Amino acid sequence: MREPLFVKQNSERWKSFETAPTSDPDELADRFIQITDDLAYAKTFYPKSKTTEYLNGLAAGLHQSIYKNKTEKSNRFISFWKYELPLLFKTYQRQLLYAFIFTVIFSLIGALSAKYDENFVRLIMGSEYVDMTNENIAKGDPFGVYKQAGEFPMFIMIASNNIYVAMINFVSGIIFSVGAIYLMFKNGLMLGAFQYYFFSKGLGIQSVLVIWIHGTLEISSFIIAGAAGLVLGNSFLFPKTYTRMESLKKGAKDGMKMTVGLVPIFLTAAFFESFVTRHTEMPVWLSVSILTFSLIFMIWYVIIYPNKLYKNQNPDVIQN
Repeated sequence: MREPLFVKQNSERWKSFETAPTSDPDELADRFIQITDDLAYAKTFYPKSKTTEYLNGLAAGLHQSIYKNKTEKSNRFISFWKYELPLLFKTYQRQLLYAFIFTVIFSLIGALSAKYDENFVRLIMGSEYVDMTNENIAKGDPFGVYKQAGEFPMFIMIASNNIYVAMINFVSGIIFSVGAIYLMFKNGLMLGAFQYYFFSKGLGIQSVLVIWIHGTLEISSFIIAGAAGLVLGNSFLFPKTYTRMESLKKGAKDGMKMTVGLVPIFLTAAFFESFVTRHTEMPVWLSVSILTFSLIFMIWYVIIYPNKLYKNQNPDVIQN
């Protein structure tokens, strides 16, 4: 769409936001979502135009109004996961794609390294873990590690550790995005070597049915945390129409929101790992149902729903 047409179609709505301010938290959130979507479109197609500068200022004003408004409470809490977080996924879909590709490539490297170097698995996973798992395999309980601790202590430990690691993945992006990529490399090697180890023992399918009950949500969330790190690093490297400091602040805020938004998913994954995964004798249909539903949910919430939400709020942009 050409810039004059874009301005003509939306200028009245923009002016109404300026001339008719509101203190309604739902209305403020809706306006902010609309303006940030318009800003994202303008930054893509008219990055150096006055329209983009104007929308940037309008978005900043709405942002301040939202966070100064103290009456939001539960509505703001709900709207974050219903609107704001999915739209962040839409805005940063490129970083999400890069994080996914990096993780897949690094995991394949880990699997191939484990295949051609018998010491690689011990190097990555630690000899203690490998020896323990070998003993469990010999006992006929290859996934006994998930039964060693009590359910609730295990839940607390896993949930807190995963949230901590996700935050580290995000913060590491400040090192020009290289930090986030390094941690994706490290985690990908571990994932690939870990999964290859069980396939090499003839337990590949069984490991998928057991481990990915919680791993589907857990690994998907780490990919998103890695993408949040890329958002942070790229905001400094590629400020576009913002000053470098303004861009960094925006990238830090958006990346933090993406990471914090993962907390419920990490809690769910920790619940599965602590209370469900330990039941390795569960029926195959139940295991497949859990991991399939988890995968469908992540695809829907991170890809399908954000695109649908964006299209519903920007019909003119999609049509043109």
